Amino acid sequence: MQSIRWLAALPFLGMLVGPFFLNRVEPYILGLPLLLAWLVACVVGTAAVMAVIYVADPENRRPEDRR
Repeated sequence: MQSIRWLAALPFLGMLVGPFFLNRVEPYILGLPLLLAWLVACVVGTAAVMAVIYVADPENRRPEDRR
């Protein structure tokens, strides 16, 4: 599981590093300035990455301990 957890750093790096390269208004993507569209994509990407990590986690396949 450790090998896939590094994926959680990708959205963080996208939000941290992206504005340095994409800080401009044009082009517009779906009516949003480029930087805002990038940040929205990073938020959606975060949900997708967390879903992949959740599905790949072997501890989620064990039945819960019912008490």
